[in-house]
Amino acid sequence: MIKNLKQSFFQVFAVTSVWITLLLTIFFNGQTIALSYLWNLIGISTIVALLFGVVYSGLWNYLTLKPITNILITSFLNIAGGLTAVWLFSFEMFYFIAPWIPGMLILSLVLHTIAFYVYARFDARKKAAELNNLVKNKQ
Repeated sequence: MIKNLKQSFFQVFAVTSVWITLLLTIFFNGQTIALSYLWNLIGISTIVALLFGVVYSGLWNYLTLKPITNILITSFLNIAGGLTAVWLFSFEMFYFIAPWIPGMLILSLVLHTIAFYVYARFDARKKAAELNNLVKNKQ
């Protein structure tokens, strides 16, 4: 489990770093940035890697908490991590979107709930097919 989570963390970290660099190249082309700003980019990549590489994977694949607990944890951490990443990227952007934080929380809860039930249904069908194949192969 730890090996998988480590691997997932570093994969997400690397992809996020490249993605942010690409976005900076497209939107801030020709502008100079301070070398210390690179630490902000590393922070953003770390936040995203922790959220999607470790927390999501750990909660949905390894831990056995109630679905509502998983939904609440992932919704809250997603918003907190996203807002922190936006704050690291641009203070002005953070203060621009700050009034919509309550709406973001509600939307996050709704979308995580929908995603959970869609994923659970898909996973149940997949596991049922695997069990049916085992039964057929055993006979």
